[in-house]
Amino acid sequence: MNVLLIGSGGREHALAWKLAQSPGLTRLYAAPGNPGIAQHAECVTLDVADHVAVIAFCVEREIALVVIGPEAPLVDGLGDSLRAGGIAVFGPSAAAAQLEGSKGFTKRLCARAGIPTARFVSVDSRAEGLVALDGFGLPVVIKADGLAAGKGVTVAATRAEAEEALAAIFAGPGSAVIEEFLEGEEASLFILTDGTTLVPFGSAQDHKRVGDGDTGPNTGGMGAYSPAAVLTPTLECMAIDSIIAPTLAAMAADGIPFSGILYAGLMLTREGPKLIEYNARFGDPECQVLMLRLDSDLLDLMLATAEGRLGEMPPPAFRDAVALTVVVAAKGYPGTPTPGGRIAGIDAAEAKGARVFQAGTRIADGALVAAGGRVLAVTALGDSVTAAQAQAYAAVEKIDYADGFHRTDIGWREIARTEQAT
Repeated sequence: MNVLLIGSGGREHALAWKLAQSPGLTRLYAAPGNPGIAQHAECVTLDVADHVAVIAFCVEREIALVVIGPEAPLVDGLGDSLRAGGIAVFGPSAAAAQLEGSKGFTKRLCARAGIPTARFVSVDSRAEGLVALDGFGLPVVIKADGLAAGKGVTVAATRAEAEEALAAIFAGPGSAVIEEFLEGEEASLFILTDGTTLVPFGSAQDHKRVGDGDTGPNTGGMGAYSPAAVLTPTLECMAIDSIIAPTLAAMAADGIPFSGILYAGLMLTREGPKLIEYNARFGDPECQVLMLRLDSDLLDLMLATAEGRLGEMPPPAFRDAVALTVVVAAKGYPGTPTPGGRIAGIDAAEAKGARVFQAGTRIADGALVAAGGRVLAVTALGDSVTAAQAQAYAAVEKIDYADGFHRTDIGWREIARTEQAT
């Protein structure tokens, strides 16, 4: 069958790499793709905001399934338009994508369904936010209520930082959510669902802060590993029973069943798992480590999800190995990244046993150059986090990219736990 993949980042490169391995795939298209994705798909120019043009392309190329990678087209309702045109889609409706598109929507759903999460207040103005701050201690969490590419969250240690975060959010039209600060360790849980059947799809631990030791501003993600051992089988079951299942039941009861991949960001507190936030798509760079571990046919799973047949499928099979990815970013990220730096050494890195997924890259004058904040995700397998980390960083050393930087401690929490146990 012919498949269209929407997106251009490292997540989409990982999806293209895995989809291309499916015996059921005839032809893979990507819009707009990137030079890495072009190794597995025909990259095409499509305005994904022009739903009529996307449908016309799908009809012309006999597309049987559209896989929507990023969150913005989901929130914009591209999936709804495609389904209305008779085309199968992997990804939720615009109404269901509100789980990511509106933090206020999600928090209100949690309150109605009794889902454990941080105490919160939604505010629609800076003045309202300043008053609401009085009801919270420090640190306090300030979130923009909308899509922010993983960077719309401020953990304010002081009142001044909280007020500054509110001022930034309300510099233009918008709204915000103020939350209590939850103590514990974060983990990500992925659930495949067709709106009826719920299937666990692996765990990971992301590293959001830009600097070693989890310091500096939040980013879209500087690295990740999978599985996250801190999310034990017992805690995973607790999270599914108290957070995921009630969420999906509430969505279905409201007439907006969720279909696709549901990504739950969890805080593992002393009282048990609590929901930090939902994403309505694969995470980036979590997708890279999940795809490297996945043994099942991704296309089969996605098509069954899109067609409501997930309950007929065998559970997804993952390797027992650990996968770890290190993001190489352009200097200046997460602020203004340095563009255009030349990149070499990918073949040498992959000769070390890693897989290099491209994110912010393009071809200029015949050379691969940086074209974004996060540029590469160097991903490797090992029989432990320590082994996977060593393999990934050995590959990173082969990358020749003078304008890039990376964290040197991806996986540090789990490695510290392992060392302490021995």
